[in-house]
Amino acid sequence: MALIRFLIRRILTGIVVIWVVASASFLLFFARPAETVARSLAGRAASPAVLQNAINQLGLNQPILVQYGHYVSRLVHGNLGFSYYDQESVNTILKQDLPPTASLVAGAVILWLIVGLGVGILSATRARSFFDRFATFGVLAGISLPTFVLGELLLLVVFLPLNEHGFHWIQDGYVGPSGGLGQWVGHMVLPWVTLATVQAAVYTRLSRGSLLDTLGEDYIRTARAKGLSERVVIYRHAVRAAMTPVVSQLGVDLGALLGGVVVVETVFGLGGLGQVSVQAVDTDNLPVIIGFVIVAALFVVVANIIVDMCYALLDPRIRIT
Repeated sequence: MALIRFLIRRILTGIVVIWVVASASFLLFFARPAETVARSLAGRAASPAVLQNAINQLGLNQPILVQYGHYVSRLVHGNLGFSYYDQESVNTILKQDLPPTASLVAGAVILWLIVGLGVGILSATRARSFFDRFATFGVLAGISLPTFVLGELLLLVVFLPLNEHGFHWIQDGYVGPSGGLGQWVGHMVLPWVTLATVQAAVYTRLSRGSLLDTLGEDYIRTARAKGLSERVVIYRHAVRAAMTPVVSQLGVDLGALLGGVVVVETVFGLGGLGQVSVQAVDTDNLPVIIGFVIVAALFVVVANIIVDMCYALLDPRIRIT
């Protein structure tokens, strides 16, 4: 029952957050003179007649509260509107461009968690060893290397040589899992590595420091004094407690990740929400921009609900109330 009450509270809080984000987006774009909004669509050189026609079509001649009511009503019914320029449904645009972004984010998160946590735990259990020092060097290199530079290097050093020698399993562009698992991985492996490298370095450093702090706790010394094996002490007790700050960081990073995929999608020609959002900003395509903002807010809310639920699973001292 406590879990159900927690989920209900968090879902209601998430709905409020999405409403606030949606309302802020509306005010940012539409709480301006009607001519300003219409000119972003019609162009700076548009005649007064063209501007007035755009105002009438967009309903900008109505009171702001009436416009807001229509806007909220469309959102409640799942209607994000239509693109200003080709009248394509924003829902359709998001459905078409979400798979590349979802594939990129999911694969990169799994990769950086496996590498970051694995290296971090091994470094903490072998503090000041050669492996630990080498991992520290790798962390500094990973954090210092910009994403777009790493992406271009992988294209130059991995993609081009392999394709020149007939190894065509690594490709650019995007092919979904429906085209075959091997082909999908071949198209996504370099983008995954590019996006995951910096975050893997961050999580290596974070998990190493957190685990070292946990290993100095009194209950860890007590567990060792009771004769428990070092493996049990580390992996059953210390690692679980040390993962709490890592999970907190993951909730923050998942929210910021949608903004970071733009560079990777552009470098590897994946398409996706990142590139669509940049094009929408360049053309001032307000419905598409607002649709992307709302999807991003929904992504953040869901990710943080999952993170909060993981707390109680990782650390028995934390209870969902």
